[in-house]
Amino acid sequence: MTGTRGPWHFRAVWLPDDTVRDIYIDGDSLGFEPVPGAETLETTGYALPGLVDAHCHIGIRCGAKPIESVDDARALAYQDRDAGVLAIRDAGSPYPYPELVGEDGIPRLIRAGHHIAASKRYLRGIGLECEPHEAVAALARQAKEGDGWVKLVGDWIDRSEGDLAPSFEPEILTAAIKAAQAEGAKVAVHTFSEEAVQCVVEAGVDSVEHGTGLSTDVIDTMARQGTALVPTMINIETFDDIADQAAEKFATYADHMRRLKEGFPQVVRQAVEAGVKVYLGTDAGGGINHGLAAREMRLLHEKAGLDLPGVLARSSWEAREWLNIPEGLGDLVLYEKDPRTDMGAVFEPKRIVLKGQVIR
Repeated sequence: MTGTRGPWHFRAVWLPDDTVRDIYIDGDSLGFEPVPGAETLETTGYALPGLVDAHCHIGIRCGAKPIESVDDARALAYQDRDAGVLAIRDAGSPYPYPELVGEDGIPRLIRAGHHIAASKRYLRGIGLECEPHEAVAALARQAKEGDGWVKLVGDWIDRSEGDLAPSFEPEILTAAIKAAQAEGAKVAVHTFSEEAVQCVVEAGVDSVEHGTGLSTDVIDTMARQGTALVPTMINIETFDDIADQAAEKFATYADHMRRLKEGFPQVVRQAVEAGVKVYLGTDAGGGINHGLAAREMRLLHEKAGLDLPGVLARSSWEAREWLNIPEGLGDLVLYEKDPRTDMGAVFEPKRIVLKGQVIR
């Protein structure tokens, strides 16, 4: 059965519209009208068009180690897929893998090219490190290397100051965002600190990644202008460990990171209440393993207080719409239990169909 293409028939609760449906997948197409010869695979359960990891790095292995081949990227993509993630916005890769876009068995990929960082102010070997005078043109060039998105590292620890600080001066961050948008790309910005996130939101960034330093005023601006938030709560859970490792040399930074972690669940709750579009992202790669989308969903529910139906929507069909993934494609994840009432269900997908191909 695995790897075969159908056509397929499922009868299940279709979660985007909360209705028991007869669902037909024929090639890379999903619909609700009967398809002659469709084989029935399941007659009970709860189905959605796959999870979306909107901040994932299949170009980076856990431990912030760049991949060395397309096969490495493929293997990481399979880990995420097997957890029910059928679409990935890869938020920056030091290794290009455009040949995986559209490949059978690979989640639908939206690549952000090589993320831009300040020279000697980021994870070694991961970002494309630039001097201030290079950053604007570099981000504009990356707009041509990805699939409609670019990634900018907005802040990182500044060892000379002993704390988080913007990667570049505000006018450079702003100019880089505008330059990439002028090339037709949307811009995602990594930011932990209060200063950097205010700058990039005022510059009109398309999505804030992490966003631990968000204030009420900045959240309100995001809501008004449609800036999304991908909080990567599973990443923020590591801040205590980061602080412990840094405390001896950089006590101010360590204390800052602990405060940001402690206050972050309330930040995410405020963003949701203000109407900011919040989406699932694990930040897999870096210090986070691949395949942990369900754990991020649980944090959004248990830590940030999002209701389960809202978590499902933001982690699936609403995220697909945000990323301009068309409706009606041949993607489906089916759960035996109702994930709207049982968080454990998302850890145990019973069926996975990607681009019309049965994965499980």
